[in-house]
Parts: sequence; C-alpha cells; structure tokens
Amino acid sequence: MENLLKRALSGLVFVSVLIFSILYSKISFIVLFFILMILCLYEFKKMIQLKSIFPYIIGILFFVFGNILNVEDVPSKMIFEYAGVMLFLTIFITFASILFAKKEEVIIHLGKIFLSVIYIVVPFTLIVQIPFLNVTFHYVNTTILGVFILIWTNDTFAFLVGSNIGKHKLLKRISPNKTIEGFVGGMIFTFIMSLILAKQFITLSLIQWIVIAGIVSIFGVLGDLIESMFKRQAGVKDSSDFIPGHGGFLDRFDSVIFAAPFIFIYLQLVQ
Repeated sequence: MENLLKRALSGLVFVSVLIFSILYSKISFIVLFFILMILCLYEFKKMIQLKSIFPYIIGILFFVFGNILNVEDVPSKMIFEYAGVMLFLTIFITFASILFAKKEEVIIHLGKIFLSVIYIVVPFTLIVQIPFLNVTFHYVNTTILGVFILIWTNDTFAFLVGSNIGKHKLLKRISPNKTIEGFVGGMIFTFIMSLILAKQFITLSLIQWIVIAGIVSIFGVLGDLIESMFKRQAGVKDSSDFIPGHGGFLDRFDSVIFAAPFIFIYLQLVQ
C-alpha cells in the first residue's frame, strides 16, 4: 500500500511538472526538456557503461543549435547554416573523443557515443521542435501536450488490457509482460483519444491527430521494447531510481523518444 501511494504521488508530481512546463511558456518547456535530456543521457551512459563526458558536450551543442531558432528571432535563411555547424561539431567532437579512449576500445567507444547521440540527443532535440511545426512557426503548446496525452493513453490502456485479458506474448524474449492483446487495446484507445483531441486541440486536423496516434501506438511500443532490450543487456530492471515507484527518466520517456522523430518528420511534411 505504501509503495502504491509513493508511486501515485511521484507520478502525479512528474506529470504536473511536465504539463506546467508545457503550458507556462516555450522557455520553461525548452529548459525542462534540456534537463530531461541530460538526465536521460546520464542514465543511458551508465546503462551501456560509457565513461565519457563527450555525449554531454555533443548533447548541449546539438540541443542549443537545434533550438536557438525557436528561442530567438533568427532569420529562416540561417536554418541550414545552423544545421551545418551542428552536424560538423557533432562529427568532429565524436571522432576527437577517441583520442581519450584506450587503444583496444576505440571502436566500441566511438559506437557508444554515436548510439548515445542518436538514441537520446537527437530525439530530445526533435521533441522540442514539435510544437513549432505549424504555419506560423510559433510555439503551440497543445500540439506537444496532445502527443504526451496519446503516449500516456497508449501506455495506460496497453497495461490495463494486457493485464486483464492478455494471453499472447508480443515479444517474450525481450519483454515477457507485453502482450498482443495489450498492444491492440492500447492502439484502439489511443485512436479514440485522438478523436477527442481533434475536437479540443484544433491546431491540428482530425486526420493529423489520427496519424500521430498511429505513430505513437506503433513506434512508442517499439521504443519501449528497445529500452527493455538495453536494460536486459545491462542486467538492470530500471534505468535508475530517480522517480520513486517508476524507475528512471529514461523509463518514462522511452516511448516518446522513439516516436518523436517520426512525428517530427510527419508534421514537417504536412505543414
């Protein structure tokens, strides 16, 4: 009972802080997700046993260059210049970091840094771009809030349906608790939620919310499974114990960091 209460309270605080930062201002939203990126990087580096500060350096540069256009009124013609600088710095620092690795571990060291950037840094940078993907390129908090509502809906109903009627394992080798019934149930309720969001958050059309619901249902589950695979390889149950009763921050964002790049690409295409 005590553990259940602790889990409920920590979950409430976590969700409240997240929603407040999204609704308060674009600065609070960007700052919170910068902090979350650093925390997830810490957890992931520990999980893959990477003892290097370079993922933090790359992450800070990537995030700052990736989002400076959203904070300041920078001319749109400079987008490609920023993208080029960001890409150059990322590649340069990543390869320069091998000078600090042991000779026999150079390839493994380089691979782990690239993995950290691709798995953590890039998705968090793109998450922060999502609310700006509209006709005016101004911050629209309902877009990113709707994405998280869909993520939470999918996770919640996948768990409830799977726990009650789940019989067929989805991918037993990696995550024995996930079932096909839970996956389908989560998807159905996520699509239902997208219909509700389309009426409340009208900055995106009904079709757009439905497509995003589909992306969340498929790629969010894949993200969860991929993090489960990393944890299984590392021999840990949770990415950390930062959030009482819930594990680590990476455990809470495994779905959205995998779905975010696909949502970003879709919104780029339709806007």
